[in-house]
Amino acid sequence: MSQPAIDESALLSSEQIRLLLGWVRENAAVEGAVYPFLVSIAEAALSPGEAVALRVDDMTLPEGEFGEASIRAGEGRKVPVAPELVILLRGWISRADLEPGDLLFPSERGVPLSSSVRRRVWKQAREAVLRPDELEAGLGEHVTSLRDSCLEKWLNAGVPVWGVAEWAGVTPSWLALRYPHCFRAEDTEVDWDHLAQVMALPDSLKS
Repeated sequence: MSQPAIDESALLSSEQIRLLLGWVRENAAVEGAVYPFLVSIAEAALSPGEAVALRVDDMTLPEGEFGEASIRAGEGRKVPVAPELVILLRGWISRADLEPGDLLFPSERGVPLSSSVRRRVWKQAREAVLRPDELEAGLGEHVTSLRDSCLEKWLNAGVPVWGVAEWAGVTPSWLALRYPHCFRAEDTEVDWDHLAQVMALPDSLKS
């Protein structure tokens, strides 16, 4: 599971992700399942392999609330699904006329969405949205860049690292090695007065 550290500048911004996904949504030539597939990676930090294997009955999508995705791979885990993604997925399931046992993101032939289709659409979106220097630098080169940006967003939002690790199916140490900029000591707010109280010696040891 080892991954090299990723620099903050190498991560897609929220605005870049919005533009990339907007291009996919508006492009009539893109296969229908690709857009909700990519949004699910961007908002639930799924790996492409996990997302493509999801079935409708792996999802709990209550209207107006946080939902949940059940990932079956490995030891299995639950991943939160934000209310706006719940709305998007409920709409997608209805439009695609999917049943509980169906793949959540099937191709037009009903089989799992192929990696070649996903890569082609992502390549087209990057070329349409990103600047030449960003393309040359390899920004967002792989679909997994959406997962990286989501995990960083969760960490920066103050979600406890053990919670992010559990949702992502990784370890806290993996997160610290992958996103070192999220763990800088100088960015940590310390309540020094409270710390002094916690670390105070008992009266019997003060002299």
